[in-house]
Amino acid sequence: MADEKLLSVLFVCRENSARSQMAERYLRFLAGGRCRAESAGAEPVPINPLAVTVMKEIGLDISMQNSKSVGHFNDIFFDYVVTICHVVNEECPDPSAKVKKIRWNMEDPSLVMGSDSEKINAFRKTRDDILQRVMTLAVQELKISVSET
Repeated sequence: MADEKLLSVLFVCRENSARSQMAERYLRFLAGGRCRAESAGAEPVPINPLAVTVMKEIGLDISMQNSKSVGHFNDIFFDYVVTICHVVNEECPDPSAKVKKIRWNMEDPSLVMGSDSEKINAFRKTRDDILQRVMTLAVQELKISVSET
């Protein structure tokens, strides 16, 4: 089994500043080296500090991850491309017949207006929603048992 190719997943959203970064980190954690996870954005900006904060709350650090452009991965094959927002459904790498494209269409927590408490709670809700989606992806699509981590 050592020479088997690892499945690879690219998570894509508009800015690559929160949702896709969280998804990348979750899959890396849950898969425990049993697949490759990356993230990118159509218009990348630095990682949102609230995304870093809410992930640290659950013991996962994304502060050292970097935002990357979708173009960074143009010549790299992925088994799965997961678009996390409707804005990038047409902007992700050209999927060949072998690429499975999954669309999640999640709201961007950085667009929430209101108090600091309302903003952080929006990021927490998104974080928890992403965890459920990544767990489903890992178990149902990638056939990875998350109980082994």
